[in-house]
Amino acid sequence: MTENDAPAVLRRLQAGATLDEALALYDSLPPVRVEEMIGSWRGAGLPTGNPMDGLLEVYGWQGKRFDSPDEAHPLVFGGRRGLFSTNPAGLPLGAMVRASPLLRLGPVAALGRAAIALRRTRSPKARLRMIEYRGVPTATMSYDALPINDHFRRVDERTLLGVMDLRGLQNPFFFLLLREEDGR
Repeated sequence: MTENDAPAVLRRLQAGATLDEALALYDSLPPVRVEEMIGSWRGAGLPTGNPMDGLLEVYGWQGKRFDSPDEAHPLVFGGRRGLFSTNPAGLPLGAMVRASPLLRLGPVAALGRAAIALRRTRSPKARLRMIEYRGVPTATMSYDALPINDHFRRVDERTLLGVMDLRGLQNPFFFLLLREEDGR
């Protein structure tokens, strides 16, 4: 696959992909440098059958923000008063993965959105480094308080394919980041 084919392949996979298809696309993409990550990014899931598919969106996930290599905001959500970063420390990720069908129900999701808003923070909760993943060094966001690395590859100048590598999660979770029009 050429770099010019990647956006078309991604559009096809956004309707639903197998893990192998998503990994094949990821492996075909060029790496990203840390300095290319700086700015605000709109997030979207890439469905592969992972229990986390669509879960963040149910809770109002908007994306990620990188102010510098040492100041990353891994979870930016939207609320009644606009966008806010949340502190992911202490989130029961294992339980969330196991209970993902329940967490999608309207009343449960409403409570979850309220709980996320209570975890609002202005402090960065992750950082960016070049880390090798699947044999290629690429920009990676490491969470400060959780065993999570988000590894990024470039689809095009405004689109990244991310893979969340969470210790204990059998298969990686795939997502997209689309550069916001903030001039960075």
